[in-house]
Amino acid sequence: MHCVTGSDCLPYRSSLGLSCDPENDEALAHLMRMKERDPAKGVILVAASIEQFLPWLSQLPLAMHAPLAASWPGPNTWLVPDNGRSHGLVRGAHERVALRVTDHPLMKALCEAFGGPLVSTSANRSGGATSNERY
Repeated sequence: MHCVTGSDCLPYRSSLGLSCDPENDEALAHLMRMKERDPAKGVILVAASIEQFLPWLSQLPLAMHAPLAASWPGPNTWLVPDNGRSHGLVRGAHERVALRVTDHPLMKALCEAFGGPLVSTSANRSGGATSNERY
């Protein structure tokens, strides 16, 4: 289901989610406006594999890669120091970026088709009820 140019609405885990290219200024700004989300909060990046995150992990000590790899794929989100790779709206006002390698089949397929990580956030407005709470 296509919601707006640059952002897509999709079923993810227990509710609907929004996703977009984490490097597309227009799509990120539109997503923040749709959600009425404070840009300082940032958003999560979701990937199909740890390899898709290698540009974000390039300055992370190798010893820190093992705990990430051991917990992925799955629902675990890691906050890793931003190495300058993350868009300001992805990182928000933080010095770290939130990364997760998904085990959700649809999101994994989308990341694979896109060729890299995607933004992942709930489709509700910031602070509002999620789709599964409303229906």
